[in-house]
This record gives sequence, structure tokens and C-alpha cells, in this order.
Amino acid sequence: MDQHPAPIPPLDVPALLRSRVRDVPDFPEPGVVFKDITPLLADRVAFGAVVDAVVNHHGRGTIDKVVGIEARGFILAAPIAYHFGAGFVPVRKQGKLPAATFHASYSLEYGEATLEVHTDAFTPGDRVVVVDDVLATGGTAAAAIDLVERAGAVVVGLSVLIELSFLAGRDRLPGRDVHSLLTI
Repeated sequence: MDQHPAPIPPLDVPALLRSRVRDVPDFPEPGVVFKDITPLLADRVAFGAVVDAVVNHHGRGTIDKVVGIEARGFILAAPIAYHFGAGFVPVRKQGKLPAATFHASYSLEYGEATLEVHTDAFTPGDRVVVVDDVLATGGTAAAAIDLVERAGAVVVGLSVLIELSFLAGRDRLPGRDVHSLLTI
């Protein structure tokens, strides 16, 4: 009698995302449909699957640092960095980092914002993946990429859980490896 367990079928990551990300209308302001990832984060299988999908896309051992964009990007980027064997670097909203910073201002779908990164966060030539939850208009991602490159690192890709294609954020990132787990 064969004692080997049956192989586990691969997970359908886009289906997991569709089933575990909820839409919250009119948040943070009227007309915006917020993509709430907290149900996904609470599901250990789904959370693990998205982390693994990002790591598998870029390849273990190929990344020196993983940038997480405040705030939900932090939650995703930290375990991704761990699985890469890489460092984690937070890109934060203005005024949140304690040492010298580079900063970049940008427009987003419902306002303006400024992001910062420590000037000493990277070693020149570090290979970096930028991670966030949603790619919408592309302003946040473009600002984060600009910060990483001004700090002397090389951005090898951007990974997001969800890409809102109707907002054309990818168009603001020409020539970039934009990896989205679910495009809507």
C-alpha cells in the first residue's frame, strides 16, 4: 500500500484574493471604493499564498531589500523580505522617519501626499522589490521607486496584490516589472 500523501494542488491566488478582499464603498471619502485586505490577512492559507507568489515571481536569493509602502505594504513586505532572506525598508508618510530622508510628493486618486525613506536605507546597487497592496493611479508606486533609486538602489520590480487597471497606474511605470496577483 502506498503511504505517500496525494500532492497538494496549487492554490488559485487570484480566486483567493477575489474571495478574501472586500469592497468598502465611499471610504475614505465618497466615490472611492476601498479594497479591504484584512480578511485576506486573517486567513493564514491565503496570506501565505500571496507571500509565496511574490517570492516565486522574483526568485529566492535575487533580492537584497524589500520596500514596503506605508501602511498595508508593510504587512506584506516584511514576510516577503524574510522569505527572500533580504532586508526590509519602510517607505513612510512624511514626518514619520527619525533620521535624514529623501522625500517625494505625488498625487493620488483622492488627494496629495509625500513619502520618505532614510537616506542610508540602501547600499549602492542593492536589488530592490517594492511591495504594496493596491496599484491604483500609480502615484504612490512611482514616488516610492523614485525614492529607492535616489538612495542608490536598483528597483527590479513592483509587486502588488491588486491592480485597478481602469485607473491606468501601470502607465506611470513604463519599462518596470509590475507584478500584480489580481488585475481588475
